[in-house]
Amino acid sequence: MRKDDAIGKINEYAVNKVPFLFVTDFEGLHTVVLTESEARANKIFFRIGGEGNFSSWAGPDGNFMRGTGLSRKFSFIPRPIEFETYQHAFEKISWHLKRGDTYLINLTFPTELQTELSLRNIFELSHAPYKLLFGDHFTVFSPEPFIRINDGIIRSNPMKGTIDASIPDAESRLLSDKKEFFEHNTIVDLIRNDLSMIATSVTVDRFRYIEKIGTNRKDLLQMSSEISGKLPAGYLEHLGEDIFTLLPAGSISGAPKEKTVQIIKEAEADERGFYTGIFGYFNGRDFSSAVMIRFIEKADGRLRFRSGGGITALSDCESEYQELIAKVYVPLV
Repeated sequence: MRKDDAIGKINEYAVNKVPFLFVTDFEGLHTVVLTESEARANKIFFRIGGEGNFSSWAGPDGNFMRGTGLSRKFSFIPRPIEFETYQHAFEKISWHLKRGDTYLINLTFPTELQTELSLRNIFELSHAPYKLLFGDHFTVFSPEPFIRINDGIIRSNPMKGTIDASIPDAESRLLSDKKEFFEHNTIVDLIRNDLSMIATSVTVDRFRYIEKIGTNRKDLLQMSSEISGKLPAGYLEHLGEDIFTLLPAGSISGAPKEKTVQIIKEAEADERGFYTGIFGYFNGRDFSSAVMIRFIEKADGRLRFRSGGGITALSDCESEYQELIAKVYVPLV
């Protein structure tokens, strides 16, 4: 669906209080807007904040995975890109950072997976607040909200800053890391400016709070902030325009946004497609959405996990490469 058509459909459904699913790719070029039944008919299943067209343990065909033991016995072997490949892209980005073309950029790469799990298995077994199974193309188990709208208040919770929870004093190390501090501040400032384009009274309600994420490999600590603003009366009439005004999400692009997206296209191995796009659900009253990170796609009959991280002038290439690998996981615990 073209952008203009998607905006029109979103506005129509929102004004008429019709629940719908919204999915768009990183560049906002390919979008679907579907009712729950239309999504199910297209083999698209989702759970967003406890709502959706899929029960937590029941598979799309009604079968149950619970009790099979699969979550404890499967193999999940990542085969990341070579360090030299990552380093080449990192050096391109460093050149732009030194020139001042960008001061924060999210660099991502695909990692091939060796596993007997299908996309459906992963969707069913993963524990995450935002989950999506898009046919036999990709699945998402994202921990990161994009925007939430309730009674005219819009909120965003950008995530920037990750560390292995098993490292001694992990939380204090994450909070005191200068690179992570700069990166997180930059994204908070970017999201605050983005929300100010469509809302008033924009404030940072919570700054740099830490959450633990359990995975099949190890626990991670993730740093987030919460920003909110007040939408004008009648905001449902132009919900579609507001959503697209905020795209792409600042946490998975960078700042300044437009120039940084151009650099991403130069540096990364291929187009992101739906990876780091947005999916959301309007329940007839409220709208909740998520950034499509923790993303596994099927390409040429194989599964690929896409991951990455924010790069600044303070970044270390080896550390960023290890963070890319650390984010290749399924949250099963």
